[in-house]
Amino acid sequence: MSTNTLALRINPRNLNHHLYINNGTWWLHFHVHRPDYTKARIRESLGTSCLATARELRDLALAHLALHARLGEPVRSMQEGRAA
Repeated sequence: MSTNTLALRINPRNLNHHLYINNGTWWLHFHVHRPDYTKARIRESLGTSCLATARELRDLALAHLALHARLGEPVRSMQEGRAA
């Protein structure tokens, strides 16, 4: 069975990589590659206006997603993971 794979590029010079702010709230964004050779851009609200908290939440979320990817489990958005 084919599953989505996580596509992360980490830029150590950019402390806010994978983060953006929208209307005062920090968001996480990343891509997953699908079995049909397309990709999906995933955007998730981190629910905070604090940059330090957003960085911590980003690091936790990406580590969690990477762990699931290494275990061969499907890579989904955090919202999809809560619904499953």
